[in-house]
Amino acid sequence: MDAARGRGVGGVGGGPEAEAAEVAEVAAGAEAAGAARMAKSRGENGPRAPAAEGSLSGTRESLAPGPDAAAADELSSLGSDSEANGFAERRIDKFGFIVGSQGAEGALEEVPLEVLRQRESKWLDMLNNWDKWMAKKHKKIRLRCQKGIPPSLRGRAWQYLSGGKVKLQQNPGKFDELDMSPGDPKWLDVIERDLHRQFPFHEMFVSRGGHGQQDLFRVLKAYTLYRPEEGYCQAQAPIAAVLLMHMPAEQAFWCLVQICEKYLPGYYSEKLEAIQLDGEILFSLLQKVSPVAHKHLSRQKIDPLLYMTEWFMCAFARTLPWSSVLRVWDMFFCEGVKIIFRVGLVLLKHALGSPDKLKACQGQYETIEQLRSLSPKIMQEAFLVQEVVELPVTERQIEREHLIQLRRWQETRGELQCCSPPRLHGAKAILEAEPGPRPTLQPSPSIRLPPDAPLPGSKGKPKPPKQSQKEKEQWKQAKASGQLDKPPVPSQAKVAAAAGDACPPQDVPPKDPAHQDSAPQDSAPQDPAHHHSQDSAHHHSQESLTSQESEDTYL
Repeated sequence: MDAARGRGVGGVGGGPEAEAAEVAEVAAGAEAAGAARMAKSRGENGPRAPAAEGSLSGTRESLAPGPDAAAADELSSLGSDSEANGFAERRIDKFGFIVGSQGAEGALEEVPLEVLRQRESKWLDMLNNWDKWMAKKHKKIRLRCQKGIPPSLRGRAWQYLSGGKVKLQQNPGKFDELDMSPGDPKWLDVIERDLHRQFPFHEMFVSRGGHGQQDLFRVLKAYTLYRPEEGYCQAQAPIAAVLLMHMPAEQAFWCLVQICEKYLPGYYSEKLEAIQLDGEILFSLLQKVSPVAHKHLSRQKIDPLLYMTEWFMCAFARTLPWSSVLRVWDMFFCEGVKIIFRVGLVLLKHALGSPDKLKACQGQYETIEQLRSLSPKIMQEAFLVQEVVELPVTERQIEREHLIQLRRWQETRGELQCCSPPRLHGAKAILEAEPGPRPTLQPSPSIRLPPDAPLPGSKGKPKPPKQSQKEKEQWKQAKASGQLDKPPVPSQAKVAAAAGDACPPQDVPPKDPAHQDSAPQDSAPQDPAHHHSQDSAHHHSQESLTSQESEDTYL
């Protein structure tokens, strides 16, 4: 298992021949080779990245190509990453991948524009009042994650769901500090060799030494400094790359921290013990979900690590079509690792769960190939999401199996060497278990109005409050006794409240009970400075309210 760490995980990476063919193809612009590459990568969210060692070494500044790359200037990071690699004339799909580089995904699930706008409006309301929604309407958030987070808000929603937003607020400047640190050369060399392997046909990472690869380097290096005892594992690279496609480097770093420490603790440790335990849990759950597939794998004596390592450690980012990856991640951030288990069980059930499908799997090799070249139908977005939602595998079942497999591990292999923190199942568990004072998530206003600007839709200053029935009766009695010749002025506190005054009650001077009834008659003219302070407080309240309402008015 140590060979997987820092060198390769499961099927991540290809061979040197693949890289040479791809670089020559880019330089020549051969469309025929592009079709061959597409056939080779069928069924994946992008072709397998080449595994040949790159020429990058040292620190982040050395990511730009050296002088010997002058002949292949298209690989430089000048201008757009896609333009720098000769892809300027090629079309990019809505996910950022070069058209023709992805496998056959089938028809994508297109959401009508009106439905998408309604979902965006609902998600904006949730994100602007996140703590209230998590406390009282978590089931509604879960249902909306199952329907799919709107693409324009997916990155922000992942930060809120994972708790990465809170971690960033609790650690201001921490990422910048890690980013400026030199880092351990042992990890820097390994990270740089892996950069070009992560989604090489996505416009963000297509350029060697481009902006996407630089941000990926920064995030992975920062994690090795943040958790030096854990270091770097190759499976973290595709996780970080997916995050960077949806958010800046600092936010991606804290989401990566949450995945490694809360969602999948121990997955990227040195001995990979956590992933081995989860492989046994998956195999045990398969017996209940698909006895046929379980019996076949048992008879062939195929260890779960042979087919589920890349699935789980990369959260299916290197396995499924991209539209399915995003839907799985939406549910994963909300509900936790049970979504990863459910996806694995669905794939095993539909790949090996019937006698007809097992006819072509007479041996270990044929079975492994069947699981590596899954049918596009079972990975299609709508089908897969529906199967995952309906599969009756709960957090309690996973934890019960975890205890059983942990006891067996201790009986046969002794104690675990990696003492990882307990796994938290989803956003609600992370919210409840966040240690220390947890700040309330405040939206960052994108639009600020000047102090004298009125509220949208308002025609002037707010009207003073109406007189209460008691005040009216007191005024009538005073007028009948000849003490008043004009209506009473509303109390200072109520005028201030109507104007949006945020001053605490103790700042209002107390009244003399002996003069309470005659206060309107004996009241002195109010200080002009006090009127000015009330108006200022009123404008300040207008600005704050408008700033909160204007959160993310642009998408």
